[in-house]
Amino acid sequence: MQSLLSLSHSPSTPHVPNFTPRPKFPPPPQLHPFNAFSLPPSSPLLLTATKSSPFLTSSPKVASFRLLAASITDARSEEPAKASGLVKTLQLGAMLAFWYILNIYFNIYNKQVLKVYPFPATVTAFQFGFVSLVINLIWTFNLHPRPSISGSQLAALLPLAMAHTLGNVLTNISLCKVTVSFTHTIKAMEPFFTVLLSALFLGQMPTFWVFSSLLPIVGGVALASMTEVSFNWIGFATAMAANITNQSRNVLSKKMMTSEEETLDIINLYGVLTMMAFILLVPYALLVEGVKFSPSYLQYAASQGLNVRELCVRSIFAAFCFHAYQQVSYMILDMVSPVTHSVANSVKRVVIIVSSVIFFQTPVSPVNALGTAIALVGVFLYSRAKRMKKVQKTN
Repeated sequence: MQSLLSLSHSPSTPHVPNFTPRPKFPPPPQLHPFNAFSLPPSSPLLLTATKSSPFLTSSPKVASFRLLAASITDARSEEPAKASGLVKTLQLGAMLAFWYILNIYFNIYNKQVLKVYPFPATVTAFQFGFVSLVINLIWTFNLHPRPSISGSQLAALLPLAMAHTLGNVLTNISLCKVTVSFTHTIKAMEPFFTVLLSALFLGQMPTFWVFSSLLPIVGGVALASMTEVSFNWIGFATAMAANITNQSRNVLSKKMMTSEEETLDIINLYGVLTMMAFILLVPYALLVEGVKFSPSYLQYAASQGLNVRELCVRSIFAAFCFHAYQQVSYMILDMVSPVTHSVANSVKRVVIIVSSVIFFQTPVSPVNALGTAIALVGVFLYSRAKRMKKVQKTN
């Protein structure tokens, strides 16, 4: 026993105190248990873990949590889409309202000018010249890229420019002879001539519903014409001719413009057509109407109710509204389908007719109002029939 005690305290065996040894390196951080709910449903890590650990999806409670997380993610992704859709809807509504207001002011100012200054070719040439100036300013200040036009493109655009010129001149001649409301009632027959010219030149036969929608258009215009107080054969014939030329322009644009060369965007196409129309119309206006800026003609306008300053201001405003509503119309056409645009155009015609009747206090008989309403309903049905035709082609 004594030998054992002496052995335990021998110098060869040092005494070691009782303590926990300190590790050479700090302990690794404590790992939290794997949480599948913190990962998105499409995460590769979650998919791998799910395959290797079926217990992650075997529980109904876990599945309900995953469905809830997925629904929250989808709802959050839909929020920006709904917000952008609302912004686009508000923008489209504002542009439609602006389009209608510009049309109202153009028709009012244009009618006031033509009433005291009955030279439609000169007035139309002034409007084309104003638009040409604005387009050149837009190109000069790089607000829109200037197009490069080839000789073959100009040759293809020449028939369109001629139709564009005739359509606007004939419309102004009609406005000189009859009321604004009656001119636009006659112009509601544009779908009839669209179908007719498309069948003759493009071989596109109308469907039964498209053909049926033309009947109230023709009948309503005929009923309104028979009861129109300001009926005039020149005004009636020129409005009908304006329908033919305007729709010929649309048909020619489909038939003659090819995709072999660089095509113009819709703003540049409108600008080039207007400048070509101005060049074509100025010689005709000088030949048919002569120079109508002499003091005697301006004095005649003053005797009819507008002095020189008022005549110039209304002419400039009418030209500005003419350019602005055309540009806004093309911008709306870029945002919506052609069928939606035609429906909006039908509503625009109703707005113009009603506003002009109120502003100019045009006498309207009940039968005349009924005929106008029937024609406009036919235009709306035509738009719906075209939409049905488009849906059938898609399917």
